[in-house]
Amino acid sequence: MKSSGSEGLAGHPHRDPFKISVGKVAGQRRRQQALTVGKDRRESVVRAKRLRRADPAEHGNDSGIQLGAVGIDDDAAYKILEEKTVTAVHNLKNLGKGTPAKKIEALQSLRQLLSCTAFPPVHVAVQAGVVPLLVDCLAFGASDDQLFEAAWCLTNIASGDPEQTRAVVPALPLLILHLGGKNAIHVVEQCAWALGNVAGEGEDLRDVLLRQGALPPLARHLASSQLTLARTAAWALSNIIKGPNPKATVELMKMDGIIDTIVRHISKGDEELVVEVAWVLVYVSSMSDVHTNLLINAGILPPLIARLASSRHLPLLTPVLRSIGNIVAADNIKVDAVLAAGLSNPGGVIGALARCLESEHRTLQKEAAWAVSNIAAGSLLHKQAVFNGGPVPPLLHLLATAAFDVRKESAYALGNLCIMPREQGAEGTPILEHLTVLVDRGCIPGFIALVKSPDLEAARLGLQFLELVMRALPHGMGPKLVEKEDGIAAMEELQFHDNEELRIMSNTLVDQYFGEDYGLEEEYGSGVMDTLRTEDDTEYPPWRRGGLIA
Repeated sequence: MKSSGSEGLAGHPHRDPFKISVGKVAGQRRRQQALTVGKDRRESVVRAKRLRRADPAEHGNDSGIQLGAVGIDDDAAYKILEEKTVTAVHNLKNLGKGTPAKKIEALQSLRQLLSCTAFPPVHVAVQAGVVPLLVDCLAFGASDDQLFEAAWCLTNIASGDPEQTRAVVPALPLLILHLGGKNAIHVVEQCAWALGNVAGEGEDLRDVLLRQGALPPLARHLASSQLTLARTAAWALSNIIKGPNPKATVELMKMDGIIDTIVRHISKGDEELVVEVAWVLVYVSSMSDVHTNLLINAGILPPLIARLASSRHLPLLTPVLRSIGNIVAADNIKVDAVLAAGLSNPGGVIGALARCLESEHRTLQKEAAWAVSNIAAGSLLHKQAVFNGGPVPPLLHLLATAAFDVRKESAYALGNLCIMPREQGAEGTPILEHLTVLVDRGCIPGFIALVKSPDLEAARLGLQFLELVMRALPHGMGPKLVEKEDGIAAMEELQFHDNEELRIMSNTLVDQYFGEDYGLEEEYGSGVMDTLRTEDDTEYPPWRRGGLIA
């Protein structure tokens, strides 16, 4: 299924899934979301929120805030840390309109307590009423030092659990305002960091930030010549536009110069900056074909593919791979553009994807298999490029040995290689050359393992491929090869499955290819089928009813 340019892509089906021709046609596979909600929750939270730790040198003279101090267990040390935090909040409150120097000193003490450990006592600070005090410290006219310390405290509060993040909402208008004006770079960056943490909490808070005008100043700072500010702005933007609502992406892409800025950073940015900008590209490419086309026309593909081909950095390769996967999931024209843009790199984009499939990192394996499956779902030339370009051996290896989710993605890629595209023939027509090679290289057990899995999508995919093997291989070899690998038993296990589609598919396959006549010619000779067609037109000849042959 191909998407129209005006629609968001994140919820679209996989554009040309592997098809079946048994029973009723399986539903189309949904296209993988750019943002996975609820899945890999820990990884997404780690990326979405970032605590700013203090320089350890700042704590050199204060052993009381070091966990694991000599003679004190961690629980006791953390209790001391909580008590010190409450005291620091009360000290800030008692200053009232005290001298700026004393207020900065109190803020620094509080900030050190909120940044000296990976699990700062944010909860006690919030309960002690710190947020209104910090909002007061963000008032216009405050010094850069005061603004910086207050924004840092708010950043670490917003890095906490959902309740703590939401406690920062009253500070949002001032944090956004301090993104502009003549504030020092380090103040602007810290305010952007705090806003990025808030955006990472959830869609409702992203909507609040949009309504309050956070997007335009962050987009401007993406073009900053100060690398740390550009990186922080890119990260905050990626959190704001991650969806699933495409409104933020649409607003971002309307801003003057944003497309050229993204392309420039992907082309020339340092690796850390490219990581953050590539995540912006992930969400843009997942939301709209129109904006993806604009980026392609602006020249995003050559530098993006060059990064894929040259980098060995996992944090960079992950968003780069996902962006390419999003682009090739759209239509054949974009696949052509991606393949053409990779010609200047040895092995092209297909070779780069094959290298990622050979990686030891599960994330790269899965993302690369998904991208390859989308290319393999394209035209016959696309399928041949994948088949001859290096991905097949690692895909077969992953199908047999990898984690389940990687095996499923690999199976989609291999299955798509074996089916003619719609424009080349009837739907479900096999590419016999590809299918024969994959079967000869031992792919059948991997697909049978999917049939046995509790995952409905994987079981359906396994059945689809077995049907193709049994239907397409010449001289009746398909059913024999499936039987040899215990495929009959795997299909029979689904004949009473709760899922109606799997029940119909498995029963249809078993009846069609392993019915009562299966194996008779091999056992009784080639003439047995003629004997079955008796002149008296009885349902079964005598020897099939238990009688004697005259």
